[in-house]
Amino acid sequence: MQMLFIISILFTACCAVPQDLSGKMFTFPVESNTARVTLLPSRVNFKSVTVCLRYLTELRRTYALFSMASSGSDNDFLIFKTATKGRFDVYTRGKVSPFQSLPDEPNTWYSICSTLDSNPGLAQVWINGNPSTRKAGFKGNLDGAHSIILGQEQDSVGGGFDAGQSFVGMITDVHMWDYALSACEIQQFASDLNFTPGNVINWRALEFTIRGNVVVEDNQMYGCLG
Repeated sequence: MQMLFIISILFTACCAVPQDLSGKMFTFPVESNTARVTLLPSRVNFKSVTVCLRYLTELRRTYALFSMASSGSDNDFLIFKTATKGRFDVYTRGKVSPFQSLPDEPNTWYSICSTLDSNPGLAQVWINGNPSTRKAGFKGNLDGAHSIILGQEQDSVGGGFDAGQSFVGMITDVHMWDYALSACEIQQFASDLNFTPGNVINWRALEFTIRGNVVVEDNQMYGCLG
């Protein structure tokens, strides 16, 4: 028991050194306005963005899947699930792009990717490798120092959390790129085939800190594969 406690403290205080979290997941077991994972990006100043991750939840209310804030906007890049079934909102520098009628069943593992292609200024969501329509987003650079958080939605840089928008469930395989992935690359991620890891956030070399009740444990997505 003492050893488990020490490991828990180490995870709570970590991590200056990148860790390979292959085969692991973050579990957010309770609703709160404190539990969160802060991800440390390898670079700042983005022209385009892709964020991909896998998640499972039973929530029917609003919650944030990925929250990036900066001095330019507390919703610099936000993947937000609304209370409306099948509706996801993507915020890019505060501009909301709503996406309707997407797969959204409780207690089901989903792969989700969201892109912002800044040249035409278009945002898009992909669920399990299948695309939504493309919609108008922010057109320009997402520059400045960024605060990237899982588990909470930022209403200010690194804070302003609301328990009613917190994530409860499991998240794994978080990657972020500073360009818009092609359809083929997104489908490779969704199928967990050989894809290029994120060059901003890389699950296989992740720098992160944990605050509150968040558990790092073995990924249950694939179960027993023989």
